[in-house]
Amino acid sequence: MERQSQRSSMHARHLNEQLVRVLKTIGYDVGFQSGRGQYLFDRDGARYLDLLSGFGVFAIGRNHPVLREALKSVLDSDLPNLVQLDVSTLAGVLAERLLEYVPYLDKVFFANSGAECVEAAIKFARCATGRTGIVHCHHSYHGLTYGALSLTDDPNFQSGFGPLLPDCTTIPFNDLDALEKALSTRQVAAFIVEPIQGKGVNMPSDEFLPGAAALCRRYGTLLVADEIQTGMGRTGRFLAVEHWNVEPDMVLLSKALSGGHVPVGALLTRKYIFDKVFNRMDRAVVHGSTFAKNDLAMAAGIATLEVLKHEKLIETAAKRGAELRLALTRMVPGYELMKEVRGKGLMIGVEFGPPKSLRLKASWTMLETANKGLFCQLITVPLFKDHKILTQVSGHGSHTIKLLPPLTITEEDCSWIETSFDSVIADSHKVPGAIWSLGKTLVDNAVRKSA
Repeated sequence: MERQSQRSSMHARHLNEQLVRVLKTIGYDVGFQSGRGQYLFDRDGARYLDLLSGFGVFAIGRNHPVLREALKSVLDSDLPNLVQLDVSTLAGVLAERLLEYVPYLDKVFFANSGAECVEAAIKFARCATGRTGIVHCHHSYHGLTYGALSLTDDPNFQSGFGPLLPDCTTIPFNDLDALEKALSTRQVAAFIVEPIQGKGVNMPSDEFLPGAAALCRRYGTLLVADEIQTGMGRTGRFLAVEHWNVEPDMVLLSKALSGGHVPVGALLTRKYIFDKVFNRMDRAVVHGSTFAKNDLAMAAGIATLEVLKHEKLIETAAKRGAELRLALTRMVPGYELMKEVRGKGLMIGVEFGPPKSLRLKASWTMLETANKGLFCQLITVPLFKDHKILTQVSGHGSHTIKLLPPLTITEEDCSWIETSFDSVIADSHKVPGAIWSLGKTLVDNAVRKSA
């Protein structure tokens, strides 16, 4: 494209200037030109391993040929897209195939995004139960539209946007006593929960999700599993709740369902809930979304399910994830800054924490005083600049780096990850050293920003 060289200046002028400044400050403005599978290529042709995958969107990798051909075939078919006063064949096929993976649910509502699915879940739960209360967990992330934001437990996202949705209660993740106290009022329509929390890769205890399902049944509350990030094979099962043998009343899917090309979301639910919402002919369109069942989105979802099945990517996620977690866990005893490696499948969190040695403790304290969670940038930035690995910190003020790669990664890719993490973490234990010089630069930037 003839205007590639202007991409940063155009974004600074017409879009989000602060994002452009962030990318330049940490050295991420390399000008990615193309993507194939789990790899990205910058303006100089250098290859990067993508452990971010568009926040989990590219589970089947970038530009998968099956997906591309499916989209081309739709464009070449002159289909009567979005007639609205008609029903879509492709939407029927995608709904049917999704429900084959979740046979205890009966109906599908399509949306354009994960946040739209959360909004729909709130409306469906209130309509079906006649109640208004919604319960969610500390450290949850459910999206940034108003209903979803009301259930997103992060003041960095909520600040300046209040008042938010009323009747929303926050409980600690993994606290069944707190959940029962909230549900016992019998005013709660739904408990909306991420089976594994995206912000921090926080794992449920083995008792939490089964216990939550039992409490929801006891008190007449609907259990909604937000599988927008954890679903579609990410954790080595089609749904993360399968690890704990839980059957929610609603399941929310998006991100990976799109194949990375056409946004799509899906709410899967029980028939009686759906029938409470769409209970008469004059309420046939009481909730909807103009573009939700468009043919390209439906074709993208169908093609993604085909790739997951025929390339056995869910099984790959389980196998590669177990291997990678084991390799990273073996590093923990050797590095005092490493605390824990956790996750399921290819959703992995690597947590760091305060060191014990005096020299490292002084440097850690300097960073934390300037900006909580800043240490992880001393890992992610060198991983990117020196080892060509793109990854992310798992939330504001977090000490956990999240690995969310495409499910197509190979054994060689896992070796690349292991070697690179080992090298960078080893360097982080050398004071003074290049990594801590980077730390001083980041501290200076943080101080200037707050001044």
